[in-house]
Amino acid sequence: MNSHLSRTVLVTGGAGYIGSHTVKALAAAGFEPVIFDDLSTGHAANVDGFTLIQGDICDREAVRAALAEHKPIAVLHFAAKIAVGESLVSPSEYYYTNVFGTWCLLEEMRAGGVNKLIFSSSASVYGMPDVSVASEDTPKNPIHPYGRTKWMTEQMLADYGHAYGLKSVSLRFFNAAGAAVDGTLGNRNPAPTNLIPVAVDVLAGAQEQLKIFGVDYPTPDGTCVRDYVHVDDLADAHVRALTYLMDGGDTTALNLGSHEGHSVKDIVQMLKGLSGLPLSVQYAERRPGDPATLVADARRAKDILGWVPQHSDLRTICQTAWNFRKSLVPPLPTPPNAV
Repeated sequence: MNSHLSRTVLVTGGAGYIGSHTVKALAAAGFEPVIFDDLSTGHAANVDGFTLIQGDICDREAVRAALAEHKPIAVLHFAAKIAVGESLVSPSEYYYTNVFGTWCLLEEMRAGGVNKLIFSSSASVYGMPDVSVASEDTPKNPIHPYGRTKWMTEQMLADYGHAYGLKSVSLRFFNAAGAAVDGTLGNRNPAPTNLIPVAVDVLAGAQEQLKIFGVDYPTPDGTCVRDYVHVDDLADAHVRALTYLMDGGDTTALNLGSHEGHSVKDIVQMLKGLSGLPLSVQYAERRPGDPATLVADARRAKDILGWVPQHSDLRTICQTAWNFRKSLVPPLPTPPNAV
């Protein structure tokens, strides 16, 4: 990276789960992150000590003012609505925020001369692929509005690149999980929908049961197998992607995953073992659109960014998630085997 350049970067959605971990990693790497977040799901406490602008990416005047005041060298774009189920019943909100909001951001970046963007995409762009290990070349066939907004945005970035010279890296996360290894950050969502946050909620007594959808999949234990990647590893990938663009890298899209699959029952057993607590589960029918197995081929991220996950083993993911959840809700249940 050219040392004479400003190190200021704008991070939309930077007060959220993955965004806040990335803000911390950016600062550790010598960048100066400025957070732009409407705090609808993010938390100001996640970015205490950093510049926080409370604003909506669909508000072009607010985006314009942030870019004009702070003059970032690049934008890292996390701001989005992300709940798959909600996207099915409220698709309008998803197209408005995720697609129109990104268009607003890109137009203001173009007007302000900012031509580098790291985009928080998703493995949901692949839908239900015919393969269990997805590479970046696997056909894109998203099956719900959330996934379609991510794929539309990737296509929009490509078009802006061809027409206006925008350079971008789209990072397709598989299953983001865990909490900061040093215990300072984690998932603060009060109504989580993803497997591990719901499971630790049950352990903490905040929910009664973990619902497992489908036990008759063609997998070793009958439950879905997914690729879980630690949030600190995702943050590291964003810093590397930013450095790649600053060093003249071209537009690309990259998978981020551990290249290992773990079943729902694997997660349950790991969390029960780590916590020493019972974890009540309820078995339910399969959900439409859930592939039996989906794992990332992330070799391209290694080749291009030098990215290799350091914390994405299942024990570290589950232990950090549980440690952070315990820190939020004292007092917690006493393990039945405690002395």
